[in-house]
Amino acid sequence: MMSNQSPKMLQYDILIVGASAGGTAAALAAASTDAKVCLIEETNWLGGQLTAQGVSTPDEHNSFEQFGGTRRYYEFRQAIRNYYRSNYKLSPKAAADPYFNPGDCWVSPLSFEPKVGRSILHNMLAPLVGSGCLTILFETRVVSCVVENDQIMAVTAYCRDSSEIQIKAQYILDATDLGNLLPLCGKEGLDWIVGAESRDQTGEPDAPDTYRPDWVQPFTFPFVIEWSPETSSSNVILPPHDYQELKALQKYKIKHGAITGLFSGAMPWWNYRRLLSAKNFVDPRITKDICAINTAGNDYYGGNIIGALVGDENAIRETLARARQASLGFLYWLQTECPREDTNSKKTGYPEIKLRLDIFDTADGLAPQPYIRESRRIKALRPILEQEIVVADFKGNPCRGSNARAVFMNDSIGIGHYELDIHPNGHGEPNAFVPTRPFQIPLGAMIPVRLKNYLPACKNIATTHLTNGAYRLHHIEWNIGESAGLTAAFCLKQNCTPKQIYQDKQLLGNLQSMLIENGISLNWYDDVPPDHFAFEAVQKLALTGMQLGSETNLFFQPDQAITADIWRQWVSACGKDIEQDFKGTRAEAAVMLANFSSIAGALA
Repeated sequence: MMSNQSPKMLQYDILIVGASAGGTAAALAAASTDAKVCLIEETNWLGGQLTAQGVSTPDEHNSFEQFGGTRRYYEFRQAIRNYYRSNYKLSPKAAADPYFNPGDCWVSPLSFEPKVGRSILHNMLAPLVGSGCLTILFETRVVSCVVENDQIMAVTAYCRDSSEIQIKAQYILDATDLGNLLPLCGKEGLDWIVGAESRDQTGEPDAPDTYRPDWVQPFTFPFVIEWSPETSSSNVILPPHDYQELKALQKYKIKHGAITGLFSGAMPWWNYRRLLSAKNFVDPRITKDICAINTAGNDYYGGNIIGALVGDENAIRETLARARQASLGFLYWLQTECPREDTNSKKTGYPEIKLRLDIFDTADGLAPQPYIRESRRIKALRPILEQEIVVADFKGNPCRGSNARAVFMNDSIGIGHYELDIHPNGHGEPNAFVPTRPFQIPLGAMIPVRLKNYLPACKNIATTHLTNGAYRLHHIEWNIGESAGLTAAFCLKQNCTPKQIYQDKQLLGNLQSMLIENGISLNWYDDVPPDHFAFEAVQKLALTGMQLGSETNLFFQPDQAITADIWRQWVSACGKDIEQDFKGTRAEAAVMLANFSSIAGALA
């Protein structure tokens, strides 16, 4: 029961709702500008899909160790590696590897235990909390918004002690994985959309013929297991009461996508999202592999929690509860019915598989939050379309073709790269896994058409259902959140709105310079990472649309001597009158040009 007293009023510069990966990154970035920031979260976890949702094997592209993330995201990744190096004795091979992957999983160059990720995020935020710039309120849920003249004036939230608070802020960032603020402050169709847009709505070659609000990617409750033959007699869990129905619904299986077998083949299920590999350690505390299970077997096909036909809050709670049972059913199937790969074995099931209840400290051993792949998405000034990022459509018709990058977006506030990955749901949509070209995150996709002080900071930007399949991954969500936090702080300092930035070249250039100075890449050059001396110069010059490299690769070639012809092309593109040729490397030439006060209106 809520108190009859008036709610306590809190005032901040920026309110971030949801401590997802994007929300945590937004808090890190916004509070670092000395803005007064409040981060609220329904659970007691930071990190979203990185931690509480059990996907602590971030989905990153093949060259991610060199390029593709923000400086803060790389700091998070390095802190993960430092934790295991400092707290455990590693094998000689693992200790010598600068890109040590604790789990040696094949889906990601990095893996870790969810609690380790959560602890590191707490450590990263702690100095900001200590300085008074950041307040974090856990177990706090927003229940309503006051909107006047297309502006969110305040939000009301319930706290862990059942008290009610009201929070006012100049900017509200929605970093919930489902875009939970949108139904509270806007209208479906006008301010946000859910499901798959039709081809008429987007012009995308692989959009369905008609709008499908029921085509929402499935969510998943991951769990973590270890190989424990010595406890086989006690490992097997009790089956869900409706196990046979769940087995028919879920069609439990091992092989899906690239997975070649449980333990066999080049890409085994066991190694897919392995969090810790015992062979990396010579430490008595880690003698067994532990593996996170987030596969087609426990993607839930029996309903969703946004989109068409989800029902009321009670129906959503029932859907979530049954999805947890579906994951437990998959574990029971693995332990009792999964075909074995042993030579000459006629048995089924692997009772050697043990559920690790301590990983999440939940009663059933499952992740405390479902892994969410798709959110409500804002209606924005500029949507991101399939044909702008994919190499070819689902039928093989070229879109970006041989171009090394996706369509150039001069309002870029970040970058990302992952395949367009659509998991099949229970409403007839087929799966898809289509290559994309490295892409940018446009500011226009972050600015609602109506709401003036709302910014998305998670999966709720203006992707389509299709492009969400590429933009929803860990490092991209982090970049979205970090850039949203800095954009809100920039608006406060400049006394402007996001829409004004989008419409003003000088303001846009100033914001983009701020992002670059914070170690956020806005353009793709794999050989000029954020710690390179020419990083800021190359990033700023690229925003002009200048031809700084080849259209068929992602390299700038910073150490190559610049030719007289290329130098004159760059000078001309910058609109500068420099007669003498430059003698030096391409990186040095970029630094010299970027030192001019303004280049094509794109730089500060």
